[in-house]
Amino acid sequence: MNLIVLGSGSRGNCFALVCDGAVLLIDAGFSAREIERRLELAGVAPTALIGIALTHEHGDHAAGATRLAARHGAPILASFGTWRALAATGERCDYLPLGMATTTVAGPFTVNACPTSHDAAEPIALGVTMPGGVSLGAAYDLGRPTQAVRWFLRDRHCLILEANHDETLLRTSGYPVVVQQRIAGPGGHLSNRDAARLLDEVHHDGLQTVVLAHLSQRCNSEEAARGTVMTSLSARGFRGDLVLAEQDGPMATIAIRGPAQQSLFA
Repeated sequence: MNLIVLGSGSRGNCFALVCDGAVLLIDAGFSAREIERRLELAGVAPTALIGIALTHEHGDHAAGATRLAARHGAPILASFGTWRALAATGERCDYLPLGMATTTVAGPFTVNACPTSHDAAEPIALGVTMPGGVSLGAAYDLGRPTQAVRWFLRDRHCLILEANHDETLLRTSGYPVVVQQRIAGPGGHLSNRDAARLLDEVHHDGLQTVVLAHLSQRCNSEEAARGTVMTSLSARGFRGDLVLAEQDGPMATIAIRGPAQQSLFA
């Protein structure tokens, strides 16, 4: 079970889960052609795509979703609100619903969801369970981590979590005050400090890999994100891998393993 960061940041977000020769995308925030190019660079055939799971409809998460799904005959897995917001694209593709009480199966992947706080139609965090019980949680663009999100992310072996901005860099970014308030508000994005606090709460001995995602190019730095989050994780005794997702992927493959196996880079 492998995770490939195809790209994550202000200009687009897309992750690929590969298991038993099948590929599930988490978000598709680049053009269909660009996602195919990045998959091929990572040594993954786009024809292996069996589904695209979306957190919400914003362009940096869903720009290529419907065209890519239609081209490869793969369904969109999303909340109904997200699916309805995508309907205006005009592309015809299949839809599999995701919700708090819904579990959807696509090939070897079992996918469920949890509502999040963001200024989108019906945003969700995603959970994916693979054969053997290996489990991944993905939560970004979530404004505030609710109790439901905290519960949802517990006991995952791999977490993709937003660390969007450093609070000081946001205040000195030059963004208008109203934009700063939107980013830092309950419908915006998690700061490095928010991410560290959330990881402190959901950490457990079986957590093997943490991927920090959606770093702002203008309001964050790798040093700030890594330093803030790693301080919190180290205090909890975390001995796994902390990976910072890059915008211009694809990155090296990450092997996602259960609690008895250490996460490795391939």
